[in-house]
Amino acid sequence: MRKFSIRKIRRNPEAGLTMLEVLFGAVVMTIGFMGLIGLVATAIASNNRNKLDSTGTMLTQAVVEQINSTIVGTGTATITDCNGTTFNIATAVGGANLSGANIDFSQSSPPANYHMDFAVCPVAQANHYDVRWNVQQMTSDVYLITVGARLRGQGTTSNKYFALPVTLRTFASPQ
Repeated sequence: MRKFSIRKIRRNPEAGLTMLEVLFGAVVMTIGFMGLIGLVATAIASNNRNKLDSTGTMLTQAVVEQINSTIVGTGTATITDCNGTTFNIATAVGGANLSGANIDFSQSSPPANYHMDFAVCPVAQANHYDVRWNVQQMTSDVYLITVGARLRGQGTTSNKYFALPVTLRTFASPQ
């Protein structure tokens, strides 16, 4: 009987965790969580940049459609932002300067009715986009429309956290 009770009292020396093992595990988890926080911050910045890109793309597309409908049809083109400001969209040949195939945003004062400072809602967090366009006559009945938009205050160089200018080009024909 005595041998049986002695065996029951004896414990396995490898049965628990030492303080060093717990400390090492905590350090590994801390490093892992710090890397995860970096990934979350990058994802948030990327999401914001994508939102700005999408808004700029939709805005340039709206201007292209207004110009195209005026060239194809008749009348004048206007667009209204969320502040209630109405912008006239000139559709005659001319417009903002081009730099290759893109709108040149370094031009300090583009021609009247070929640019606008468009406010995107909600008003409390309104983002203002600098929108410019150029209309070129390619042949007697074909026009090349180039529209560019960028968030006000953003540069034209690549940046991880900010959206680059958006440029759309399309052909229009009055026929």
